Amino acid sequence: MVQRDVIISRLDKLKEYLFNLKNISVYSKDEYIKNPLLYGSCERFLHLSIECVLDIANHTISDMNYRKPENNRDVFEILYENQIIDFKLKENLCNMAGFRNILVHDYLKLNRGMVFDIVLNNLDDIRKFAKIIADYL
Repeated sequence: MVQRDVIISRLDKLKEYLFNLKNISVYSKDEYIKNPLLYGSCERFLHLSIECVLDIANHTISDMNYRKPENNRDVFEILYENQIIDFKLKENLCNMAGFRNILVHDYLKLNRGMVFDIVLNNLDDIRKFAKIIADYL
């Protein structure tokens, strides 16, 4: 069975990060791109949100004795195989895992406008994942 307290603490942290990211919506894209404190904190909170999702998913996989993932994208394949998430969410979370690698490793080439758009338009997949896991507990 899933270690409930471990997952709940990570879900709480994820909720905090998503709240911080929601505050980005009060800024214009131009303000965002020109403000290093704003885009830097946003990129970090997005990175931490993705790490939380991966951590929660990995804990779930481990606790349920599912097969061991080969990489971050495989984490969501495993959750899909075991009917925890649907195909569309799996695809979107796999893309998110790929974007995590850009945030971490290709930060010199990061398109700040794209990050802004992601934060404004694509966090629902993270929220949906968090709700699925919370309901699963």
